[in-house]
Amino acid sequence: MARLVYLRDVVTLELDVERCSGCGVCVTVCPHAVLAMNGRGARIVDRDACMECGACATNCATEAISVRAGVGCAAAVINAALGRGDGCCCVTDDGQVAAGQTGCW
Repeated sequence: MARLVYLRDVVTLELDVERCSGCGVCVTVCPHAVLAMNGRGARIVDRDACMECGACATNCATEAISVRAGVGCAAAVINAALGRGDGCCCVTDDGQVAAGQTGCW
């Protein structure tokens, strides 16, 4: 199965490794495995897979993670479900429109 990608190199996700306590909650709550543990702390392993849902930042007790939730693919999917748009620009890494997606608006 092809990996979903969104718009390359535009994700607002940031990780301050100095503030990270290494609790691993961000890894647990991320729906797309964007983060992984690296020894004592977290690291970003697949930034372009981030849908900017904000789960990691919301659950980070040390505020080591920041992301502008509501600007990425998650917002597009929610807005489409509410009738405020066509859908998401999600494509697979081979450039094909992902199943169930109707394109960009």
